[in-house]
Amino acid sequence: MKRTLLLATAIALGAMTSMAAAAGLPPLEEKERYKVGFSQMESNNPWRIAETKSFHDTAESCGWDLIATDAAGSAAKQVADVDSMIAQGIDVLFLPPREEKPLIPAVKKAKAAGIPTFLVDRSVDPNAAKAGEDYVSFLGSDFIDQGKRVAEWTIENFKGDKGVIVELEGTTGSSPANDRKKGFDDRILQDERFEIVASQTGDFARDLGRQVMETLLQAHPDVNIVYAHNDEMAIGAIQALELAGRKPGEDVLVVSIDGTRDALQAIIDGKMGVTVESSPFFGPLACATMKRYAAGETIEPWVQVEDRIFTPENAADHIDEAY
Repeated sequence: MKRTLLLATAIALGAMTSMAAAAGLPPLEEKERYKVGFSQMESNNPWRIAETKSFHDTAESCGWDLIATDAAGSAAKQVADVDSMIAQGIDVLFLPPREEKPLIPAVKKAKAAGIPTFLVDRSVDPNAAKAGEDYVSFLGSDFIDQGKRVAEWTIENFKGDKGVIVELEGTTGSSPANDRKKGFDDRILQDERFEIVASQTGDFARDLGRQVMETLLQAHPDVNIVYAHNDEMAIGAIQALELAGRKPGEDVLVVSIDGTRDALQAIIDGKMGVTVESSPFFGPLACATMKRYAAGETIEPWVQVEDRIFTPENAADHIDEAY
């Protein structure tokens, strides 16, 4: 079920137009097998591991000879990984860019080499590269809406008179960090009860999130809301709060994005309030979109997926689907 969720939601949202591939983009021949490149940005958390596994699990059924790399958190290495894939003669590139700007050269090199590129789960700076021109499409969520939905749930469910918020940001310069911050901040600050007293990157990592939370707690001991840009940092923040003698879910409300198993369990345990889904199972969607493109369809610039929201009311119903 979880491996087909992205495919089902994207097809429901995407306009299926039977036309030739967008002008200026490299064509893709219809054939039995493709040499496919997947340039993963890192594998230091459950979300990334699940995404990579989804591509491996999809490879045989989709006719892929998959070349998968791991940039280990380095944008420079990710660019080099794409260069290597181009040299190996891949037919198609699926790329989750670690940061919005440094991966622009990789996207443009792939196009110049005649390789259709699909951005997966993260995008690049739209002022420097555009869907339908430099790459085929972005496959992913509305990160601004994710942040906004967390803010709206917080506004509705926070019981205190004054919300003192610490925000743990994702990787600096990445599209999810930029957009999840904008979506949350713009909405939460419309309510005068709330104030964001600190906002600092935890690089989407659990241990760094814990370390940053420990530091911010010393500067802001009155914090009663933690908004993390992903579940890994949220779990790290919960660890830091408990070490400091605080009670997540009682005197501190923790809210987040991703929908991991650990986050759903934290909601069930009463330590976390909400997480908005951002599913990593992109393999089936990547396969379907690639085949549509090879068949001559015009692919929408953004193949948008629909995200669920997990709360104390439904977390137990979905934890068996989580990764």
